[in-house]
Amino acid sequence: MNVDSQVMETVKLGQTRKWKRFKKQWMLHLFVGIGMIFLIVFSYTPMFGIIMAFKNYTISEGIVGIFTSEWVGLKHFDEFINDYQFGTIVRNTLALSLLKVLFTFPAPILLAILLNEVKNGAFKRFAQTISYLPHFISWVVVVGISFAFLSADIGLVNKALLSLGLIDKPLDLLTNPDYFWGLAVGSAVWKEMGWWTIIFLAAITGINPSLYEAAKIDGAGRLARIRHITLPGMQGTIVVVLILTIGSILGGGLVGSNFEQAFLFGNSINNPTSEIVQTYAFKVGLKDGRFSYAAAIDFIQSVISVALIFSSNYIAKRISGSGLF
Repeated sequence: MNVDSQVMETVKLGQTRKWKRFKKQWMLHLFVGIGMIFLIVFSYTPMFGIIMAFKNYTISEGIVGIFTSEWVGLKHFDEFINDYQFGTIVRNTLALSLLKVLFTFPAPILLAILLNEVKNGAFKRFAQTISYLPHFISWVVVVGISFAFLSADIGLVNKALLSLGLIDKPLDLLTNPDYFWGLAVGSAVWKEMGWWTIIFLAAITGINPSLYEAAKIDGAGRLARIRHITLPGMQGTIVVVLILTIGSILGGGLVGSNFEQAFLFGNSINNPTSEIVQTYAFKVGLKDGRFSYAAAIDFIQSVISVALIFSSNYIAKRISGSGLF
C-alpha cells in the first residue's frame, strides 16, 4: 500500500469516527444548532439595522430602504449631542446606573455570605426561596405592587405613616422627581438580589471545607473566616459578575432593565429624573417615527457598553489577575 492510500484510509477512518460520535451526540448538536439559529436570527441579523443610524430612513421604504435610503453620515449623532435634553438624559442615565451598581452589586454578595453562615437548613432554604421569587415577577406587576403600597391616595405606607403621626400629609413617592432614583434602586434590589445570590452561593459551596476547619483550629473567628476564606474564594465569580455589570451598566447593570423601570415608573411629573437614554430613544423612534435618530442613540450606547466591557476586563486582570476573557 502506497503512502497516498494510507493517507486516504486514515482520513476515511477519522471521518467514520466523527460520524459515529456525531450520531451518539445528535441531541446535543440539536440543542447547539437551535441556540445558533436563535443568535443568528435575533442577535446578528438585526445588526444590519445599525446602518439606519447613518441614513435618513423612513418606515414607508420598508426593509429595502435600510440599504437604499439617503446616506447622511453623522447627522443624527450630532443632532442628539446638541439636543437641549442631552445633558439631562445622560445625567439621569449615568446616575441611575451608577447608583444601581453601588447598591445592587454588593447586596447579593452580602446575602450569600449571610445565608452561608445560617446553620438551620430549613430556615436557610426558606429564606433563599423567598429572596429569589421576586425575580419571576414582571416589572409591570412590581409597579402595580408599588402603587398599592406607595400611592399618595391609597398607599399602605402613607396610611401607616399618617396613622402613626410621623407625617402630616401623604408623601408623593411615585411622582416626586426627588424620589425616583431611590424608588428605582430600591425596587431593583428587592426584585433581583435573591436571584444573583444563587450564583455567589454556588461559588461559596466550591470552597474547600477543610479551610474553614483549619481556620477554626487556628482560632479564627467568623468574621476572620469570611474575610480570609469566603471572600477570596468568591473572587473569580465576583470579578466576572462585576465585568458583566459594568459592561451593561447603561442598561441597568446587575439587575437590568433601566428602560422598564423608567418607562413604567416615569410620568410627566417625575420626568426630570426618570427620562433616560433608552426611554428617549423609544419615544422618539416610535412616537415620532424617527427610526434613524433612535438607531443613532442606541448605537452610541452600544459602543460605550462594549468599551466598558473591554476596559473593565483589562483593569480586573491588572488588579486581580483574573478576567472574563
